[in-house]
Amino acid sequence: MSSGGTEDFRSSFFEECEELLESMHDGFDLLADGAQDSETMNAIFRAVHSIKGGAGAFGFTDLVTFAHQFETALDHVRSGKCDADEELLDLFRHCGDHLSDLVAAARSDGEVPPRGEELLERLGEATGTGGASAEEEPPDFEPVTLNIGLGASEERVYTIRFAAEPGLFACGNEPLVLFRALAGLGMLEVGADLSAVPPLDGLDPMDCRLDWTATLATSAQESEIMEVFEFVDGLCRLDIEAPGVPDLPEVPPAGGLPSLSELIGTDGGSDTAATGAEAPGPEQAAVRPDANAPRPGGTIRVDLDKIDKLINLVGELVIKEAMLSQSIADLPGHTESDLSAALESLKQLAGEIQEGVMAVRAQPVKPMFQRMARIVREAGTATGKRVKLVTNGEFTEVDKTVIERLVDPLTHMIRNAIDHGLEPGDRREAAGKPREGTVTISAAHRSGRVMIDVADDGGGINREKVRSLAIERGLISAADTLSASEIDNLLFLPGFSSKDEVSELSGRGVGLDVVRSEIQTLGGRVAIHSEPGEGTVFSISLPLTLAVLEGMVIRVANQTMVVPISAIHETLQPRSAAIHAIGAGGWVLKNRSGLVPVIDLGHFFGFRSPVTDIDSHVLLLIESDASQYFALIVDDIQEQRQVVIKSLETNYQQVQGVAAATILGDGRIALIIDPDNITRGSVGLGGAHSSIQMAV
Repeated sequence: MSSGGTEDFRSSFFEECEELLESMHDGFDLLADGAQDSETMNAIFRAVHSIKGGAGAFGFTDLVTFAHQFETALDHVRSGKCDADEELLDLFRHCGDHLSDLVAAARSDGEVPPRGEELLERLGEATGTGGASAEEEPPDFEPVTLNIGLGASEERVYTIRFAAEPGLFACGNEPLVLFRALAGLGMLEVGADLSAVPPLDGLDPMDCRLDWTATLATSAQESEIMEVFEFVDGLCRLDIEAPGVPDLPEVPPAGGLPSLSELIGTDGGSDTAATGAEAPGPEQAAVRPDANAPRPGGTIRVDLDKIDKLINLVGELVIKEAMLSQSIADLPGHTESDLSAALESLKQLAGEIQEGVMAVRAQPVKPMFQRMARIVREAGTATGKRVKLVTNGEFTEVDKTVIERLVDPLTHMIRNAIDHGLEPGDRREAAGKPREGTVTISAAHRSGRVMIDVADDGGGINREKVRSLAIERGLISAADTLSASEIDNLLFLPGFSSKDEVSELSGRGVGLDVVRSEIQTLGGRVAIHSEPGEGTVFSISLPLTLAVLEGMVIRVANQTMVVPISAIHETLQPRSAAIHAIGAGGWVLKNRSGLVPVIDLGHFFGFRSPVTDIDSHVLLLIESDASQYFALIVDDIQEQRQVVIKSLETNYQQVQGVAAATILGDGRIALIIDPDNITRGSVGLGGAHSSIQMAV
C-alpha cells in the first residue's frame, strides 16, 4: 500500500478517536449523574476497546498497553465485580484524560505522558484487577462444537453469514474479536470459506477475501447478536438467519456445517422482540448492523482546507454580486427592470449559499466544554479545592476556527475562577456554602452572536484589594475615583495579578489581559459582573463566524470604512446632543452614561486635521469591552450590510485601530475598524476618568 493510503487510514483512525473519546467522556458524565446502567458502561468500554483495536493496527504500543488495562478495569465495573463510586469515577476520568494524551502523542509522534504507570497502579488497586499487563490477552478463540440436543427449550439456533468489505481491517477491526463475543452468547461453531483467497504473491493484506458462516445456539435475543456487529456496520456483508425465517440467498458453508433444517427441524419459532440485553462480553465491538433498519443521516469527513477554499470562493461570489449591483445602479437613467429583479434574486441566492457554507464549518461547543472539564479537574487538584463543572448549551454551534482559538482564553478564565474566585472549603462552609465549589460554562446564540459565560459561585471580586494592588503597581493613582465596573476591569490590565506568590496556575502577571486580547482578535468582547459573596461571571460575546461581518459602512475624509454593528450603541446628530469642547480641540458628550470622550476618526487615522465644526458630522456611540462608552466622529453613514472579512495582517501588516479589511461593491478596499483598539490608542480625550477608560 502507498504511503499516502497509509496516512489516510492513520488520519481516519485519529478522527475516529476524537469521536470515541467524546463518547467516553459523555458516559462518565452520565455515570456522575447517577445513570449506573449497563448500557452506559458498555458504551464507555466499547469506546476504549475500539481505540485499543485501532492503535494495535498502527503499532501504538503505549496506547494499546494503557487502553487494555483501562478496559479491564472498566469490565470489572460493568460485570458487577465492583461499583463505580465517586472516587473510582474520578479516577476513571483521569485515566480518560491520560488516554487522550496518549492519542495526541501518537498523532504527533510526541513524547508519551509520564503518569500512566501511576494511574494503572491506582486503577488496579481500586478495581482489584492488579494491573494486568497488555500481554495477558484472552487465549485465542477456539470453535465450540455445536450441541443443541441438550439445549434448553428457549434456545434458538441462528445462522450468521459474515464477509468483510474493503476497509474493515483499516479501521482496526478484528473478526476474531467478533467471534469471541458471539461465543459468549451461547454455543458457537464457525467455518471459513477460503475459495476466494488469491495466491500469496497476489495477496493484498488490506483486502479480506474470507467469508465466514457461523452457527450459534443461544437463548439471547437477535438484537443482542446484532449488537456484536455494531462497530463494523457498513464495513461488512452480514446476514442473520433466525429460526422460522425463510432461507436467505445461500453463502457456500465451509467445513460441512449442517443446514438449518437439519439442526432444528421445521417448527422452530422466532422471537426477535427487543429486550434489555445483558452486558456483552469483554471483546464485544460496537454498532448495529441491520441493513433494513432506519439509519441516521450520513456524514462525510472533508479536509478543513477544502472548506476554507469553498468559503473564500463564496466570499468572492458575494463581492462580485455587490460589484454587479453597483454597476447597474450607476447606469444612466437606471430604473427598476427585470434585470434588477434578477439581480436581487441572485443576491438572495448568494446569501443562502454563503449561510449554507458557513453552516458546514459550524460545530457544537461540546468537545471544547469537555476539554474544559479536564482543566477543572487539574486546577482543582493543584489548588486542593473540590470543584464541580456544570455546562449548559453544549450543542450551540460556532465556527470551528472560533472554537479552536477560544480554548486558551477559556482555560485562563477557568483557572482564574478556581484559583481566585472559589474560596477554600473551610471558608465556604463558614459562609453557609457547600464545600464543593461550582464553575458553570454556558453557551447560547443571541442577536446573531454567540454568548459564552464562565461563572463561579465564589466570593466575588475583592474590589478594595484590587484597587490597592493597582495603585501599588502604578496602574492607577490614589486620587482616581473608580466605579465598581472600572475596578473590576482593572483585572484586564497587563501585568495585573492579585496573587502574592507564583503557583502552578497563576501569579506570573499573565492571564486576563491575554484573555481580552485573544477575544478581541476574534472580533469579540468580554465583560465582568461580580457580586460580593455570590461569585463572578465573565461574559464573552463572539461573532458566529470569522468569515463575514455585519457592519455599518461610513465615510471619513473621503475614505470608506466599516464599523462592526455589534459595537454601535446608537447614532447621534451633534446638533441635538450635549457636546462640550474641552482642552485644545477636544470634545466630550454628555449623555445618560455621564461624560463620554469623543474621538475624531479622521484625525486618528491621519486623514485630516481635527474637525472644528462638529455639527456637520455624525456621532457613533460605541460601547467598549469594559462597558465604557465613547463617541466616534464620522462624516456620514452610507448603509448597513454584510461584508466579507479579509485579513489585513496576512496580506499587509497589522495597523493600529484596524481589525481587517473588505472589498466593496465598487471594487474599493474598505478598512474594518477595531473600536476598542482605537480607544486604547487615543490620548488627551479629557474627562474625569479618560485614562482609566483608555486602559480598560
